[in-house]
Amino acid sequence: MDVSGGSGQPRSDSAEPTRQTTGEEPAPPVPQTPGKPATTAAPEEPGQPETAGAPDPAPAPHTDTTPETSETPSASEARETPEPPEPQKAPEARDDAPPAAPPAAPGAGDGPAPAPSPPGMSKGQPPQRPKEPGGGLLMGRPFGVPVYVAPSWFVVAALITWVFGGQLDRVLPELGAARYLVSLFFAIAFYASVLIHELAHTVAAIRFNLPVRRIQLQFFGGVSEIEKEAETPGREFVLAFVGPLLSLVLSGLFYLAMQPVEPGTVPGVLLAGLMVSNLIVAAFNLLPGLPLDGGRMLRAVVWKITGKPMSGTVAAAWVGRALAVSVLIGLPLLNHWGSFGGGTDDSTGMDAVTDALLAAILAAIIWTGAGNSLRMARLREHLPELRARTLTRRAVPVETDTPLSEALRRANAAGARALVIVDADGNPLSLVREAAIVGVPEHRRPWVAVSGLAQDLTDGMRVSAELAGEDLLDVLRATPATEYLVVEETGEIYGVLSAADVERAFVRAMARPA
Repeated sequence: MDVSGGSGQPRSDSAEPTRQTTGEEPAPPVPQTPGKPATTAAPEEPGQPETAGAPDPAPAPHTDTTPETSETPSASEARETPEPPEPQKAPEARDDAPPAAPPAAPGAGDGPAPAPSPPGMSKGQPPQRPKEPGGGLLMGRPFGVPVYVAPSWFVVAALITWVFGGQLDRVLPELGAARYLVSLFFAIAFYASVLIHELAHTVAAIRFNLPVRRIQLQFFGGVSEIEKEAETPGREFVLAFVGPLLSLVLSGLFYLAMQPVEPGTVPGVLLAGLMVSNLIVAAFNLLPGLPLDGGRMLRAVVWKITGKPMSGTVAAAWVGRALAVSVLIGLPLLNHWGSFGGGTDDSTGMDAVTDALLAAILAAIIWTGAGNSLRMARLREHLPELRARTLTRRAVPVETDTPLSEALRRANAAGARALVIVDADGNPLSLVREAAIVGVPEHRRPWVAVSGLAQDLTDGMRVSAELAGEDLLDVLRATPATEYLVVEETGEIYGVLSAADVERAFVRAMARPA
C-alpha cells in the first residue's frame, strides 16, 4: 500500500520503496499520470513530495574511565478472523522503488558521544530504543540520571579483589585473610572514582542541554550514554576533557591524603593504590583515539580546523584503530620488560597469558568502538535528509463499511498503496493495516469490510508532514506502530507513513558512503 496527499486525492509524484512480505497481498497499484490524480471518494489538493532521506539510529554510548567497550503491532499481525494470519508478500514494485534490505545491527560507540540505542530494529518498525534503559542493578539517580551496575562489574570486582589481595599479602602479610576485605574495599572505592569520572561528563552534558540516558558501571570502566552530539567543537572538547580532568583531580587528592599517613599501613596502601589507579584512568582516556576521551578531543580539534565533524570522526577513529593495534602488541611487551613494576625474573607463563588476554580485550574494545563511532557519524550525517513527506505513501480514503475488494480497486485506480478509513465528514478514524490485508484471501475480499482490518488512530499515530530528521524519529519511537497517518499543518490527510519504509531508509543510510 502507498501514501496519498490530501484527504482523498492521491499524490501523483510520490516515490515509495517496495515492502517485502510473504503470502497473499493486494493487487499492485496502477501508476498515475503526473498532473492527473485519480479521483477518489473525497478529493482534495495533493501535497508535494520532497527528497528522500534516511533516519539515524539511536546515538551511540560514550565510554570513559578505563576503556570498555507499547506494545507494538508487528508487521505480521493479521486481521481478526478465526484463522491465523498469513505472512506478507511484497506487492509488485514500481520501477523507481528500491528493493528492501535486511535490517543492519546498529553499533555502539564509546567516548563522550550520544547513546545507542541501540536500540534495535524489528521488521516493519523504525529503529527504537527501550522505554527504560535498564542495564543492571539500579544504584541511584544523581542529577536525575539513572546509574546502573552491570553484572560484568561483579566479575571485575572479584578479579580486582583477588589480584590486589595478592599484592597486599606481600606488603602487609600480617593481615592474613582480612586482606581480601581490604581489597574489596579498594575495588568499590576505585569504581566510585569511575562514577565520579562519568558524573563529570553527565554534568557537562546537562550544562549543554544534552540529554543523558543513563550511566553504567561495567567491565573495564563506565559509560555515560549521552543521546545527542555537542553542537560545536568547543563543547565537544569540554565534554570529553572533564572526565580525565576529574580523574587527575582525584589522583591529586589521594596523593595529598597520603602525606600524613604512614606508608606501610592499610590506609597508606589504599590511598596509594587509588592515586595510581586514577592516574592510569586519566592517562589512558587522554590517548588520542576513539572511543576514548582523548579521541573525542582529537575529533573536536580536527572538526574545528576543517569545519567538518565527519572529518574529525574519521581522523580520531583511525587513530583509535592504530591505538588498538599498539595496545595488542605493546602491553604484553611492556609487562614482560618490567615497565609496570615487575621484573622478568618474577614473571610466569600464567602472567604472560593474563597480559596477552588483557591486551586482546582492551584492543578489541578500542577497535570496535572506533568502528562504531565511524558508522554512527555516517548515519548522523545523513539524518537531516530524512523527511516524512518523502517517505509517505499515497492513500485513498474509504468509509467503514467499504468492502476490501472495492477499497483495493480504488487504491489501484489511484496508484495508491494505503487506505485511510474516514467518517461521513472525511475525518480520519483508522488505518487499514497492510499486514491484515495480506491475511485475507482474494476470494473473500468482497465480503470483508475494511473496518475489520483497521487500527484505530491515536494521537501518537498522527505525524506532521513537516517533521524531518531526529524530530521524526523521536515521534515514531514515542508511539511504535506499523503505520502512521501523515497530515498537513491544516489537518488534511497527506498520506500514510509505513514503519517498514523508515526501516529501509535506515538501512540505505547504513550502506551509503559518507
